[in-house]
Formats: sequence, C-alpha cells, structure tokens
Amino acid sequence: MTRKSQKASANLPDAKTRALRAAQIIQEMKGLDIKVLDLRELTQTFDFFVIASGSSRRQLHAISEEIDNVFEKELGDVRRSICGYQESLWIVLDYEDVVVHLFEPEKREFYALEDLWGKAIDVPVPALVVPEASAAAAESVSPTESAAPAEPASV
Repeated sequence: MTRKSQKASANLPDAKTRALRAAQIIQEMKGLDIKVLDLRELTQTFDFFVIASGSSRRQLHAISEEIDNVFEKELGDVRRSICGYQESLWIVLDYEDVVVHLFEPEKREFYALEDLWGKAIDVPVPALVVPEASAAAAESVSPTESAAPAEPASV
C-alpha cells in the first residue's frame, strides 16, 4: 500500500485540503513566499509540497509547532517525521501525502525546490481573510495618524 492510499483510508480531509490548511497557518503566522505544489502527476510518494520561508529560527519553530498542533487537534492527522528542527535552516514536516518545507531564506534559495519540482502544478493559496473588526479598525485611522512623521522644528 502506498503512502497516499494509507492516508486515503483514514478519516482525514483530502491532501489538498490539508496542504491549503498548512498554507493558511503559515500565512497567519506571517510566513513568507508561501507555495503549494501539486505533485500527484509527478510522484507516487506524496501528493503536495507546502513551501515557505520564515525570518528567524523562532518563527520557523513556531510555524512548525502550530502546524503540528492544528493538524493533530483539528484535522486528526499526526506527523510521521520531522527533520531539521534543531538547526532551523530547513524544517521538514512529513504528513505522508503532504510534506511541509519551512526554510531560512538563504537555504530556500540554495535548494530551490520550486525549480527542482518545476513541472508541479502551482496551487493558488487563498488570501488570508481579515476579520471585519480588524478591517474596521484599519479604516478608522485618522489621516494625521497615517501621515508621514512631521519634520523636526528648526532651531
């Protein structure tokens, strides 16, 4: 039985739904340059890659921990393995048919997974919906608050 068929037999959301949920978590945690690649036509080993960058080791840790937490508690999916957590230059979360790659920007550029899997289908990641209260607060900023800082008074 392949990895994909093992997951399909469980009561889990499909791989695309879980990959997009991982992308949403990364957005919520201010991850950078998020990509979801559909690899189903290219390999039988896994279905989707979620690739993103973070600006610090702490951020990469927080993102990986939140994905683990949400996948287990909300989706009923348990991570099979994790690599790179201690070094935090490239963290790989393996959920069998969905694999999440969290990179420090220089390592992401060096390994260039998007180029390596260039024939994969790029899955659009929906924009994060801003709650109405936050949108209303942003609109209520007065013009003086959003204007450029005043020049210092001349002496």
